[in-house]
Amino acid sequence: MTKCNRFWGRLYTTGLIVGLCGGLYILWLAFAPALPNIGWSENVQTTVNGTQPGTRGDRLYIPQIGVDVAIVEGSDISVLDKGAWHRQPQNGDPVAGGNFVLSAHRFSMGWTPQQTRAKSPFYHIDQLKVGDQFFVDFKGARYVYAVSRLYSVPQTAVQIEGASAEPKLTLYSCDLRGAAAGRYVVEAKPLGKIT
Repeated sequence: MTKCNRFWGRLYTTGLIVGLCGGLYILWLAFAPALPNIGWSENVQTTVNGTQPGTRGDRLYIPQIGVDVAIVEGSDISVLDKGAWHRQPQNGDPVAGGNFVLSAHRFSMGWTPQQTRAKSPFYHIDQLKVGDQFFVDFKGARYVYAVSRLYSVPQTAVQIEGASAEPKLTLYSCDLRGAAAGRYVVEAKPLGKIT
């Protein structure tokens, strides 16, 4: 075997190893949010119990699925990379009542498994059950909500963001198969304010 053939053979083998490792890393990133949320729920509940309302800004805490994310406002979809997007603020919030709508990524890949999990806060939204309670810090106060309804809608169902005479919180995110497959929606009723 000539030197040239050995060089190309080693280069080919190295390329295969790097490609295999890169592929495994991408799979690890892709499946990071799906890994069991061992300790996530306890961590979120500990954070809720250990912080005063509003000290971390406007936030959504859902201990059952490990969600501890900022509530952000903005005019385009890019704000989803920063947290749960307060959609249609004119239609409601915990103080004014109405339909308080929060949307977040179901799955968005980051450079590390931790980034992927952080960028995919609603990955486990379909694991919530009617009666589950969670918390919202908004304008310096903490509010408690209980899940009242779970359902799926097509991507075009904009009525989920519409105004409501009854105060409620609407959480939604894309189906795991993508936006074209529809949205998963969680409605919750307010239980009161924690002072």
